[in-house]
Amino acid sequence: MSWALLLGLLAALLLLLLLTRRRSRRPGEPPLDVGSIPWLGYALEFGKDAASFLTRMKKKHGDIFTVLVGGRYVTVILDPHSYDAVVWEPRTKLDFHSYAVFLMERIFNVQLPHYNPNDEKAKMKPTLLHRDLQALTEAMYTNLCTVLLGDTTEMGSGWHEMGLFDFSYSFLLRAGFLTLYGVEALPRTPQSQAQDRSHSADVFHTFRQLDLLLPKLARGSLSAGDKDLMCRVKSRLWKLLAPARLASRAHRSSWLESYLLHLEEIGVSEEMRARALVLQLWATQGNMGPAAFWLLLFLLKNPEALAAVRTELEHSLSQEEQPVLQMTTLPQRVLDNLPVLDSVLNESLRLTAAPFITREVMVDLALPMADGREFALRRGDRLLLFPFLSPQRDPEIYTDPEVFRYNRFLNPDGSEKKDFYKDGKRLKNYSMPWGAGHNQCLGRGYAINSIKQFVVLVLTHFDLELISPDVVVPEFDLSRYGFGLMQPEHDVPIRYRLRL
Repeated sequence: MSWALLLGLLAALLLLLLLTRRRSRRPGEPPLDVGSIPWLGYALEFGKDAASFLTRMKKKHGDIFTVLVGGRYVTVILDPHSYDAVVWEPRTKLDFHSYAVFLMERIFNVQLPHYNPNDEKAKMKPTLLHRDLQALTEAMYTNLCTVLLGDTTEMGSGWHEMGLFDFSYSFLLRAGFLTLYGVEALPRTPQSQAQDRSHSADVFHTFRQLDLLLPKLARGSLSAGDKDLMCRVKSRLWKLLAPARLASRAHRSSWLESYLLHLEEIGVSEEMRARALVLQLWATQGNMGPAAFWLLLFLLKNPEALAAVRTELEHSLSQEEQPVLQMTTLPQRVLDNLPVLDSVLNESLRLTAAPFITREVMVDLALPMADGREFALRRGDRLLLFPFLSPQRDPEIYTDPEVFRYNRFLNPDGSEKKDFYKDGKRLKNYSMPWGAGHNQCLGRGYAINSIKQFVVLVLTHFDLELISPDVVVPEFDLSRYGFGLMQPEHDVPIRYRLRL
């Protein structure tokens, strides 16, 4: 037997021993379940349908347990009363940084020198809140009119057919791109607006190819053909969003200016800035379109809900001096006074928002639960919260949690309902589509305003209907768990026309 073969066999035996080593549960730790497959553990089951798998684990072990997933030990907490103990824990103990860097590098090929997410958030916060938020909201309305009304006008009068998901995702992302990354020219002319529609459509169709491949890329399951397509799509997006190409665009947002300055200050190359801008396009725009799709679909499938929203809009807009068809912007006071639409949006997000909230355990620590129990966590493990299951789908918190109820977040007097209970105690975290704690989404105000403006424009300017009124609400694309808003397994055909 040759030495090379002998060494190979020894290496294989060593690897087998490492893979088959079983971790033992120590006193004070959560229930441990490593599955039957060495090293992989429950990776296949988790990847196939995370919600069903975690539901089964909760029935088996309770609301806290540790599972082996692809060589990593993941402790899952499904008690919403205990979430604050995780999301507000100091980053020296529970950190999101390393996982964020992993996603940046693996999915978007972004490597930032001296990257500090705290510094980045501090730089971006002023540009997404307060006065700058109002400027973003107004620009978004203008750009929604440019792409939504302009595209339809160019196609001519009469009915047009399209998938509702494509309709919602394309118009919102295109308008969002123009809002954050700038328009062709100011003052706007019919020619420059036509160029904005063409350019934003190119960005969306290229971005959508990337978005469809992201789950496979994140899980390392791209085929050879997928990898080639991914390289072409990324290269195309990096060209479309290259800082040099964006430099000539007008009315660029304060967010973009601030972000580019931040990248320059930390010494990021021109090529890497383009990659970072693609990442930010996904981070800022990737969930608004899916959210609008579910909201509109639930309205179209629930005539009572649609009638209630239309009645509210008619009443609210009738208080304004200008007819809605003549408005160049939608006043913030209108957006802030739509409690029925707010409830519909909250209910849609409750049913479809499925992000993973993850933390890396940086030191051995004792995690207190809300009921007084305390569990030991090991350094190097990962902590996971999944609000999609609890609280958002918990039957103790929400009656018939799988059912869409447009007024679920309304009190009898029409005000917003915020009081929800579990185990007799009022919940602070009763729905978490925007995350929570240190890593709550900074752009949630911009996203909410954008979704509501899109829905208002659609309902006031268009006739919109399902081609097949009896169409069943599609199942989720299960590969999207953990990416924010769920996307449908297939699109839903609609027809629409400008209201004359």
